[in-house]
Amino acid sequence: MRTSRKGNVEMPAFVRQLVKETEKRVTSFFKGGRGGGAGELSGGEEGGEEEGVITSPYLDRPVLDKHMQEGCASWGLTYALASMQGWRAHMEDFHNCFPQLGGELAHWGFFAVYDGHAGSAVAQHCSRNLLDHILGTGKIRADEDVVRVTEGIKEGFFLMDKHLHAMACREGWERGGTTVVATAITPHHIYFVNCGDSRAVLCRAGRVAFSTEDHKPFSPGERERIENAGGSVTLQRVNGSLAVSRALGDFSYKTAEWRPVTEQMVSPEPEVSAVERSPADEFLVLACDGVWDTVTNEELCAFIHSRLRVCTDLREVCSQVIDLCLYKGSLDNISIILVCFPGAPQLSPEALHQEAELEDFLESKVAEIFEELSGRGDEPDLLSVLTVLASTVIPGLPPGGGLQSKRNCIISAYYQQKEARRSRLAQIFPND
Repeated sequence: MRTSRKGNVEMPAFVRQLVKETEKRVTSFFKGGRGGGAGELSGGEEGGEEEGVITSPYLDRPVLDKHMQEGCASWGLTYALASMQGWRAHMEDFHNCFPQLGGELAHWGFFAVYDGHAGSAVAQHCSRNLLDHILGTGKIRADEDVVRVTEGIKEGFFLMDKHLHAMACREGWERGGTTVVATAITPHHIYFVNCGDSRAVLCRAGRVAFSTEDHKPFSPGERERIENAGGSVTLQRVNGSLAVSRALGDFSYKTAEWRPVTEQMVSPEPEVSAVERSPADEFLVLACDGVWDTVTNEELCAFIHSRLRVCTDLREVCSQVIDLCLYKGSLDNISIILVCFPGAPQLSPEALHQEAELEDFLESKVAEIFEELSGRGDEPDLLSVLTVLASTVIPGLPPGGGLQSKRNCIISAYYQQKEARRSRLAQIFPND
């Protein structure tokens, strides 16, 4: 029986206060030059002017509310999802989480992240219908012929794109599309499905065992197809506009009538890879490019591996990944699905003790820095404390996460010091 819990989770009040007071400076501090600037477009967003006005795809401050979901399957799989709008003007990510399919596929699971661009309609529609199109091919059967399953997945994508095209013609729209990264988990295999620049990664025995390849216009094979279809790659984008070379929708890039659907400038064909399951499989991650813009495959696997040893709530682990990406400078919508197998890392008393020691050390260093800076004059701001802390040798930081992954602890400690200082001053100067 499939179970799940979901809901919208708000950021703590002290984080909201941080955003209100120092959001741009702190984001800049934590970015470290890896994220895009506020004047850049990222992901699959299309550039250009609309009605003579250049509209920014970014907000003045990020939307920090998170949507979370968790669940499990009777055959030993557990999962969690977290997503956040972030700095983007609109939330265009959608998802599927089906830990158990019905009928003869009761021991199969399906998960997917849809990263929309130029609007959310295509991503939302695909999240509601793509799996039905895949199952409707009749090639996804419990006896699991790998070739037929692969064919069924690809045919399902083509049927989905054909259905979208009919809608586009009927309703008169051309803009809008979505990337898709998905996985079908069976008793014997993990099928990785990718169409675009979202990504899936499998962690096995503590290391990256498999990852999908991003479909970018400047990749040699993708560039060749784009140019053969009459397009160009300019500014690393299809016709200087679209930052992905495979997607569902985007029909203004699929107009070469003399070429098959898989040979258009933007192709709806997913890459499908079947990986045999292993008892050493720990977890897999599906995430949009809002995650991968800021962390590598190895960094994310190391970070999640370490978090699973100190946290049993998979939603909290996903939440920490989103926060890490935000503070590393991600300007995109951020969505992640974490699927854990029976071999996933378990809670470790030793790791918990080390985590507690690390947070105690950070709190003491923040207090020390705060007092030192206070002795020089005015109350120190958060950025000043962070700057000094960044130059301090701190042992035991989470692998793959670094100082950015402990920013909640640091920020909380800073505001505790700030409040304590206010209380002391109120006692000294009660009438002020």
